[in-house]
Amino acid sequence: MTIDELARRTGMTVRNIRAHQSRGLLPPPEVRGRTGYYGEGHVGRIELVRDLQAEGLNLEAIRRLLDGVGESSEAVLDFTRTLRTPFEDEEPEVVHVSELAEGLADPNPKLLARAERLGLFRPLGEGRYEVVSPRLRRARLELAELGIGPEAALEVVEEMHRHARGVARIFVRLFVKTVWEPFDDAGRPEEGWPRVRDALERLRPLATESLLAVFKIAMTEETDKAVARTLQRGSETRSSRSKRRR
Repeated sequence: MTIDELARRTGMTVRNIRAHQSRGLLPPPEVRGRTGYYGEGHVGRIELVRDLQAEGLNLEAIRRLLDGVGESSEAVLDFTRTLRTPFEDEEPEVVHVSELAEGLADPNPKLLARAERLGLFRPLGEGRYEVVSPRLRRARLELAELGIGPEAALEVVEEMHRHARGVARIFVRLFVKTVWEPFDDAGRPEEGWPRVRDALERLRPLATESLLAVFKIAMTEETDKAVARTLQRGSETRSSRSKRRR
């Protein structure tokens, strides 16, 4: 089909088709004489680019992803969907700013801004916010009941976020080094896409479960140390008081 026929078939303009070609998103047509002809592969590639855009990727990211994938359109799309699936298993909640103030124990705009920077809330306008992790908000309410103020709670979350990023980088590096790079070095063979996607899917729960297991061990160790130090200080204080009385 000619470029005009391809445009009618895909609902794109000729100008956009040519723009896709210039960006490397669409293979060049087969030229016969002075006319370029397109086939079903071009139709599939245009549909794939649309699907990837719908998944939230920009055109440059799509170009990098499609570079060298051959005919693996469905496999690439499946992998991209898996890649962009959020790790969290919670449904966000939409609340009014007054409810956020209750959770923070203070409607201070600076505290709300800090929470937004941490990705805890997303402003939706008209005084409404999306709470990304209701579980974390419930934890904050319980901390408030224990007498822990909002600033101290946010400082804890900020520090946890820094450490969590470090752990996340470890698992991302592991995936890239042991799964993606060998696959990429092999030329991204079509039959390899399902294995890469499966590895990514399995990494998600493994990362979460491993982090939780290591945290429990570390929490037990740190609690034991803290208790031992506290008991030792208490014994030393009582011994000192007893000596003074003598």
